[in-house]
Amino acid sequence: MKTLPALIVALLGLAPLAVTQDGYTIRSIADGNWSDSKVWDPQRTPSAADRVLITSKTAIVYDVSSDDVIHSIRVAGTLSFSKDRDTVLNVGDIRVQPGMAKDAGSGVDDVEKNGESHGRGKHAKPMPGMKAALELGTSAEPVPESHTAKIRLHFIEGNDETKSPAIVCRPGGRFDVHGAPMDRTWVKLGASLKAGDETVTLSAEVSGWRIGDSVIVTAGPRDEEDLRTEEREIKAIEGKTITLNSPLKAAHQGEGEFRGEIANLSRNVVIESADPGGVRGHTMYHWESAGSISYARFAHLGKKGSLGRYPIHFHLVEDSMRGSSVVGAAIVDSHNRWVTIHGTQYMVVRDCVGYQSLGHGFFLEDGTEIYNVLDRNLAVQAMRGPRMKGMALPFDPNDGAGFWWANGKNTFSRNVATDNEEYGYRYDMQMSSQFDCNMPIRQPDGSLEKIDVRTIPIWRFEDNEAHTEGFYGMVVAANGDRQPDNAIRDEKMLERIRQVDWTGPDRSHPHTIKNLSIWDAHYAFRPHSPNMIMENVRLHGAIYGIYRPAFDGHVYTNLHISKVSAEPFNRGMDDASAQAGVISVDGLTFDHERGNQRKPLVQISDVNLSGHAATHFRNVVVNRSDQFKDGWPLINRGVGPRVPPITDGVPIFIHDYFGPDRDVKVVSTAAKDLMKDGKEYLEVASLTGNESLAAEVADVEWPEHLLTPVDDEPPATIITSVRIEGGAAEVRGVSHDNDKIVEISVNGEPATIVSSAAGVVNWSARVKPGADGLKALAVDDAGNRESTAHMVEFRK
Repeated sequence: MKTLPALIVALLGLAPLAVTQDGYTIRSIADGNWSDSKVWDPQRTPSAADRVLITSKTAIVYDVSSDDVIHSIRVAGTLSFSKDRDTVLNVGDIRVQPGMAKDAGSGVDDVEKNGESHGRGKHAKPMPGMKAALELGTSAEPVPESHTAKIRLHFIEGNDETKSPAIVCRPGGRFDVHGAPMDRTWVKLGASLKAGDETVTLSAEVSGWRIGDSVIVTAGPRDEEDLRTEEREIKAIEGKTITLNSPLKAAHQGEGEFRGEIANLSRNVVIESADPGGVRGHTMYHWESAGSISYARFAHLGKKGSLGRYPIHFHLVEDSMRGSSVVGAAIVDSHNRWVTIHGTQYMVVRDCVGYQSLGHGFFLEDGTEIYNVLDRNLAVQAMRGPRMKGMALPFDPNDGAGFWWANGKNTFSRNVATDNEEYGYRYDMQMSSQFDCNMPIRQPDGSLEKIDVRTIPIWRFEDNEAHTEGFYGMVVAANGDRQPDNAIRDEKMLERIRQVDWTGPDRSHPHTIKNLSIWDAHYAFRPHSPNMIMENVRLHGAIYGIYRPAFDGHVYTNLHISKVSAEPFNRGMDDASAQAGVISVDGLTFDHERGNQRKPLVQISDVNLSGHAATHFRNVVVNRSDQFKDGWPLINRGVGPRVPPITDGVPIFIHDYFGPDRDVKVVSTAAKDLMKDGKEYLEVASLTGNESLAAEVADVEWPEHLLTPVDDEPPATIITSVRIEGGAAEVRGVSHDNDKIVEISVNGEPATIVSSAAGVVNWSARVKPGADGLKALAVDDAGNRESTAHMVEFRK
């Protein structure tokens, strides 16, 4: 008697698939096209439910557009997508791994173990001399604009939904995904938009954008109840003008200093989940993988609440993928992050658009990541996601940051974060009884050294912007949120504040933030760490400007604050009103329309934790309306609780306030100790408030050497492209540094700098390959020379 499944097969006129001992139903036996039955054993083309093996030393070109759902594909040879036609592959799992296979599984079996242990050097080794590759285009020959290539990932009943569907690249495998290039994937708006508008003016012309493409116009004026980024399609495009398929519902700023963005979400190469409402897929690179991604769309991927199941995931690859990159990708509608760099160094992520994520978007996972470059990316709508079992950093609530990282030795440049639920940018590393932040960190010579990661300064953070955020523009956190935000009314609370662990970088290696713009946020900038250099910081249209700062070794240069309604320049530690050390602000401009005695532009810290805390200002400019000029003080006690201080007070000095060498000292009326210097303390119109007084003082020394930065770190160099033509190698790459790069060489020959911005140098060189391949390195203006150059070997 036939069983029901067998009867159904018989009625359909199909034979059940024969599964070999190693788990496959069909395998390649020669090079050729997927559609050619002669390259397969058995001699037919793969069909629904097949378990396919692309055998070692065979190369198959995928040249069909099929609705059949292939169960799984193991790529031990080469599987490349055709570039002369449209292709669609529907599949459960793809595993890229050389050698003979024992099973046809997904290849993600050990992720949980690695994700929890974070061990280094505990990896499966690639098989010598054997390579496997999955190619949807290559960097040299991307899928052309005239054609499309798509992989749709399906969950197959009976598979493990915590791991499948997936594309996984194992040691020795290469996974390349390259669509038609665009000169820009997103640009600033060129004119403001109002509700009902259908045409959008761009700030620059773009190439590679097409009619029918999906675009987003990022959020306009902030509304806590409604996120207003709007998605449309391109109906027409001419020069800098795009016509949308339907009118906009909200206004969007596109003129002047503060402007939104328009981004393209479409690509001609796509990897997506076939059922976004069901079991979603993910992709992963393992250690000793290879490959890069450019101008591809990753849509509806990421498994909600599942550790390690992300749209694009570099999993504990260390420096084994040095030279790989993600450029111009659109990561759309993710249920678990956009790009995750985990235990990985020397990665380039550039010109990518992340739109809609559960959990942090561009995410560096465990605090060992260094020398990575995140340049000119756009992060839109990273929303709160669930905490996940086994998370590397247990203090991370996964509450929705456009960019989130825990090790300062990475470069963030020219990025924009907008419309994210909690943060635009959050740097955070914490020590606790549950987590030891002394971790093995790669050193410039390639060795590992156990270091308290909190002491590693933010290496390069320059030309970044955050706007229209749910709460914070940027947070630099030394201890998370564990500092009590309570008024210090007694010795018990004072002792609690004194016990806060403020471990951070030292005064010779401070955090450095340059050219930061934050507008339209609740809390603009929270510099919650000691020893920070902050140059050219622009804060506009927020409720709080400099918020809850850890005032100790802060050096601000050119701080411009405008239209910050509640607390433009907060006192130390907010309601704790405590300051541990000296800070300086050289160049402070306020542009405000209205205020009152309870809302001064600058708040006085009441509690002097060290006994030598002080604040120094010079070159202060205040622009405010005459209506509020006299009733709105520049300096007064704080907005929150004003309790009697139980320590000495914290003075504020404004250098040259009354003229050259005529300084002013401003104190709280509650700080009686500060007024015992024999000076006459008076109310000064527009300067002091109802609980502050001022006296002219002389010979106050400017804290010139508050921080003493020393550059003793070499640059980092990444070769991103090599092409051999006529016996010479055309080499391109990226070098970055915490200061200025003055020399880049490839095999001893000087490279040509193609462009340079925010510390990131793009270069090229044409050299004769040496016997050992290529060697690229950089030198900075302090004379620091890379000791671990990027080496590229040529294998015969």
